[in-house]
Amino acid sequence: MIRSRRLAAAALGGAVVLSCAVPAGPAQAAPAADEPAATVQLNLSAPSEIRYAWAGASGFRYWLPGSGSTATHWADFPGAVPPPHAGPDDPATGTDVVTTRPTATTVRQEHRSTGATATVTVPEGQTYRAASGWSVLTEETGTPGALHVLRAAADGTTTDLPVTGLPAGAEPTGAYVTGGSVRRLAVVHTLGGATSVGLVDLADGVFRPYVTGLAATPRIVFNDRWLVAGGSAVRVDSAPGTEPVAAPSHGGHVPQAVVGDQLLFSADPGEPVFNGPPDLVAVSLATGARSTVLKSSYGAFAPTPDGGALATAGPSSADWHVHRITPAEDGGTAAAEVFTVPAGRGAIRGLMMAGGELLMYGNVTDVGGNDAVHAVPLDPAGRPAGPQTVRARPVNVSPCLAGDAACPQFEALGDGGFAYLSTDAAGEESLHAGGRKPNAYAYAATGDAGGRIGTGTGRYVLYNGGTPGVQKVGDLPDGTGGTIVLNRTRTAAAVWGQRLWTPGTAPGSVVAHDLKAKRNVATVDTGAPCVPSELQAVNAWLYWTCGADGPAGVYDRATGRAVEVPAGRARLADGYLVRENRATHELLLTDFHTGAAVTRTAAVLPAHDQDTGGDTGRWTVDRFGGNLAYRGDGGRVAIVTAGVPTSPLAQMEARTDAVPGPTAAQPWQPVWQLNKPSTWTLRLTGTDGTVVRTLTGASTAAAVRPSWDGTTTAGGRAPRDTYTWRLTAEPRDGQGPGLLLTGTTTVS
Repeated sequence: MIRSRRLAAAALGGAVVLSCAVPAGPAQAAPAADEPAATVQLNLSAPSEIRYAWAGASGFRYWLPGSGSTATHWADFPGAVPPPHAGPDDPATGTDVVTTRPTATTVRQEHRSTGATATVTVPEGQTYRAASGWSVLTEETGTPGALHVLRAAADGTTTDLPVTGLPAGAEPTGAYVTGGSVRRLAVVHTLGGATSVGLVDLADGVFRPYVTGLAATPRIVFNDRWLVAGGSAVRVDSAPGTEPVAAPSHGGHVPQAVVGDQLLFSADPGEPVFNGPPDLVAVSLATGARSTVLKSSYGAFAPTPDGGALATAGPSSADWHVHRITPAEDGGTAAAEVFTVPAGRGAIRGLMMAGGELLMYGNVTDVGGNDAVHAVPLDPAGRPAGPQTVRARPVNVSPCLAGDAACPQFEALGDGGFAYLSTDAAGEESLHAGGRKPNAYAYAATGDAGGRIGTGTGRYVLYNGGTPGVQKVGDLPDGTGGTIVLNRTRTAAAVWGQRLWTPGTAPGSVVAHDLKAKRNVATVDTGAPCVPSELQAVNAWLYWTCGADGPAGVYDRATGRAVEVPAGRARLADGYLVRENRATHELLLTDFHTGAAVTRTAAVLPAHDQDTGGDTGRWTVDRFGGNLAYRGDGGRVAIVTAGVPTSPLAQMEARTDAVPGPTAAQPWQPVWQLNKPSTWTLRLTGTDGTVVRTLTGASTAAAVRPSWDGTTTAGGRAPRDTYTWRLTAEPRDGQGPGLLLTGTTTVS
């Protein structure tokens, strides 16, 4: 689309005038709009942090530090059978008890599964220290080491059980640790200058020391079978005086929990991760055997009072989950996915669609300047059909012009790539195309600056220079090459496939110039009453307009039918066009495929401006048989199904020249640029009629990109010959017939 700086300023200024001209009156209801088929976001690459406020037998309570909110949320374990409620008289049922402290002397307990509650009152002269299940641990004020276990009684009073067994002179350090047990609680204390740890049995109030000679803040994990502290391990049921043994270690990672006999290791939150994400590994405290519990597991762990643990794991931020780890019958562990952690949301700075792909430009890391284009594949209705992947990192993106709302500028090319402008140190712009291959960019110097991308498809991109009258077409094929193939005086112009459409000499006439053949190949009378001030082309459709106020129309070259459409800045797609009403914030879709223009409200955009630039800013359309998308509130992208029949599958441009060999190092990699996504089969047949190789695949956006290394189906070398290739493609949207193309290539 051609858009000058003057038009950008006019669009913005017009919006201000219109909004100010609306008379005061009753609030108007928002126009009815299409329901989005799906919403997506630009996922941050790092998984979201999650923190556990509580964990029990039926679920857990959590918050997300990166969300900007401290609000907590509940998550239930799917299919979990919670323990029955037996009350404080049975401490074992406390694995599902949530504790809160309304006041310094009141502890409220709720059995989450049943809703049963109890209240513990901290006696005068005691201070709250910790809680586990139905039990509350306190310490006498001014008497270090004088611990008590409190529980609610059936009559509403509080029972007080003094703790025995703490060595004389031992002083708790203030570290009271809960673990994988509802019955026991760890107490770190000092005695004679040494730091030690022991467990209080909350059922009978007996304290037993286990490990001494620890660091001031030891790492402690335990359950009802094992206590591991500061590199030492000991059985909880061992005879008094049993010396701890050296605990196993794993790759410099730290113990996270004990489940059954298994000590679980991984990285702590914030710990540097090298050589890929660490796994959650279990080492048996009984046999020393090692096993992997979860791949790519790090960041957030917590023991559960029923003897299990929680752990986060997953292959990506969009596939990141909390897992519940429990003891298995064979002595190992079992892991079950219980909660999906929502991915963090990155800020979108650019938006494109082409060939069933949504392309979003933004930074998904915490490193400044690391902006990239990320792709999400979509099904024909516009729903996500795969994960978000990095498509390319544009280099030296041109700075935005003053008042330029649609910036940075991008043009999705329908072959998996996209075009943009890059400015060098001398201030000169180049046309760049990236996204087709990793770390590969095609580019062509324009010799100008302050320009804009017009339209582009596949290898050809239109450039309107900042210097008045300058217009160029760049040829940006795969790889790193590129050149300017046409210099002309600027007029309305549009690129579709290998044709450049420009106004003819007579009003309403439009001329097609073949960019490969370098000659004019067709003249079309669109019926426009003027020399068009803007042109757009998609398949057989030619859009024209006579200035900002119109009139405007679409000419169907397939039927010779002309359709009048609403005037105003618009973006042409296959059988429809989209324009934005800057006063009402409506995104208006005009369907003209039947020969009559019918307009509906596809979306109502947020009233505040996120980016006033229309397509590539607030909204975008898929010209290659697709739908439309827009940026909504909160930084999410909504995709709306266009609901307009697509054109038959057709070839727009192709590159099928033979290459030396071909070989694995230099394969034959033809490209057929089609007008919409497809699945395809390519058969290679020798002169004797033998089919030597059959390749199949799905298009990249709307481009078919096979690769043949010159070998046969059996793996041997294909003999020297001229081979007939036969490409059959079927439209992915199921609309219209398939496509058959043939030609030849060679093996030398």
